[in-house]
Amino acid sequence: MPIDSKEHNLDKFDNYVMNDIPIRLIRLSDMKLVGRNEVRNTFRGSVDTNIYFYPSELVKYAILSHRWLDEGEPTYEEMKAGTAEGPGREKLEGFCRKAKEYNVEFAWSDTCCIDKSSSTELDESIRSMFRWYENSHICIVHLAQSKTIEDITNDEWTKRGWTLQELLAPHKIKFFNKYWMPMTVDLNDKAPRTDPDASSSILRALETATGIPRDVLASDNGCIHWKRVDERMAWAAGRKTTRVEDAAYSLMGIFHVSLQIAYGEGRDRAFCRLIEAIMQAGDPSVLNWRGEMPALDNGGSRAFPRSPSSFLGCEDQKFDFHQPLEMTKTSLGLRIPLVILPLHLTSSSADRLVLQCSFYPDLSITVAGDFSCHLGGCQYAFGIVNYSIIGDGTCEVLGIRGRSAGMVLFREPTDSHGYQTLSSTDISGLHFTSPPKLTLSGLKLLDGDRRLAVVDFPNRRSRSYFCIHREYLQTIYI
Repeated sequence: MPIDSKEHNLDKFDNYVMNDIPIRLIRLSDMKLVGRNEVRNTFRGSVDTNIYFYPSELVKYAILSHRWLDEGEPTYEEMKAGTAEGPGREKLEGFCRKAKEYNVEFAWSDTCCIDKSSSTELDESIRSMFRWYENSHICIVHLAQSKTIEDITNDEWTKRGWTLQELLAPHKIKFFNKYWMPMTVDLNDKAPRTDPDASSSILRALETATGIPRDVLASDNGCIHWKRVDERMAWAAGRKTTRVEDAAYSLMGIFHVSLQIAYGEGRDRAFCRLIEAIMQAGDPSVLNWRGEMPALDNGGSRAFPRSPSSFLGCEDQKFDFHQPLEMTKTSLGLRIPLVILPLHLTSSSADRLVLQCSFYPDLSITVAGDFSCHLGGCQYAFGIVNYSIIGDGTCEVLGIRGRSAGMVLFREPTDSHGYQTLSSTDISGLHFTSPPKLTLSGLKLLDGDRRLAVVDFPNRRSRSYFCIHREYLQTIYI
């Protein structure tokens, strides 16, 4: 049965309006708040039969990105009652004036378009916000502390947690200074047409202020999802949020994950839940961090970082991977299959261990950290994370890259105190023996300065493979 193109486009339009745009918008003609049903009614009659129909080209709205005032921002209740006033109202009106210049009928601001008394609406808004910025016709950025492009590097807008996604998600973005003057003559500062020198200057200033490469800033947001986890996390390092949990919640869209919103759970628990969700995609660079880990009672693991700042400086440690790494949080810790190569200790000090690969004597790994209380008699291993499983349907082998990344692991000696020696008269029919004088624990993550080490196997190109037997693949819990 042939598809009715008009009916198909109407279904496509309805689904988009009811799910992919903000719950509530400002109607620019009268500055009234309207819901999705009113937006749908405004545009539904314009849906045509074009097979290339895209609802976002019909339903256009402007979206505001800004630094909140300490007080005086218009609230949902005030806008609904028509009582909003003061500097926050003036800023909102300035935004709406600029929005009209882009020929849109609706606009959205996070100050007054969310009913924050509704936990359900707040939860949906936080989870959907990246998509709302992505689907906007234009994102208007108000830099309240900047007069010129040179001021951007010190503007607080570049240091806030939520503004990171507001910078990366939109396809079109326009920067205005504190006086609502455009900072370039282009309509879209991500894609300069009229004044490439000025737009290049603003992108350079943003690159300096945020640490995000210019090619990422100037591109559609699709490219950010091709960036490694450690690179994206480094962009969020040092950004501040009023609520500590927002350090995690504000990154959901950037990492394509969804979390239940639970204000009051604390920074560490919220960030651990974010990391656990990110790990499901299998990018091993989520393990490429350094510094302090969160308390284990916050749902983490010794392999979990504490904040985005843990990744700062680690993103320069380059390595490739082609197959996702299976990482699963369990009651025993993070379950992870690694290629285990034995290491032996060649020298040690209170702050440094030098380890050599037993199978590859020319390969050595130096680990920095506090080893003043480290026990003697430990066994060491290198657990490779960016391996590949290669098979033809009849057998499988492990592909190891010339440049490999992995965790330095160890087993520590444990004594046998606490075991009781039994005599044959105590138990009938059970074969028993004496415990060993020394036993070794399971493999644990060595608390060095970095969680991942990157090594280059001698005489191997970094992207080349050599194959080893599958017996070296071992699942561990850390």
